[in-house]
Amino acid sequence: MNDPKWLEWAKQLQAVAQNGLLYAENPFDQQRYEAIREIAVQIFSARSAEDAERIRDLFTWEVGYATPKVDVRGAVFKDNQILLVKEKSDGLWTLPGGWADVAETPSEAIIREIQEESGFQTKAVKLLALYDRSRHAHKPPHPYHVYKIFFLCEIVGGSPTKNIETDAVAFYPENSLPELSIRRITASQIARLFEHYRHPDWPADFD
Repeated sequence: MNDPKWLEWAKQLQAVAQNGLLYAENPFDQQRYEAIREIAVQIFSARSAEDAERIRDLFTWEVGYATPKVDVRGAVFKDNQILLVKEKSDGLWTLPGGWADVAETPSEAIIREIQEESGFQTKAVKLLALYDRSRHAHKPPHPYHVYKIFFLCEIVGGSPTKNIETDAVAFYPENSLPELSIRRITASQIARLFEHYRHPDWPADFD
């Protein structure tokens, strides 16, 4: 499932504008690229019902060459169940994870995220999947182009602990999942992660 065309076009226009503003020296060219960025803002706002000012701020804050953002997620299994955390922001459940930080390796990022959101100390043991968010059934649409990296992780310490981002921490079987935060994880992705868990010799998925 790909992003709708309007979203693909809005992201492409935003990238053209951002890259153009990076290299343009002529003030007239800069104005043209700012106008292109505003078109992207209006497309996204009109089709997604998001506030135009919020989208404008998100796009304006992005400087430098436009590249995808990186979201890391950890698949932690115990007794044939998967670790999920309940997000305070929407009251829904997801794999622990979030944005990777600068100066972190991907595995360092997911180890940090799991401990922050669940209380468990883990080690990353295998890359399971590298997905383009726009090719999967995430909702609502996201203004940034996002790559999602899924790691298989093993618990080495810690205990379930709530924090400022999460309300609850629990393990769930594949056939009895709670209501998921679809903006972060989909049921089909969790099903695929269970398949990887049952087939440890499988190579990583991509796209």
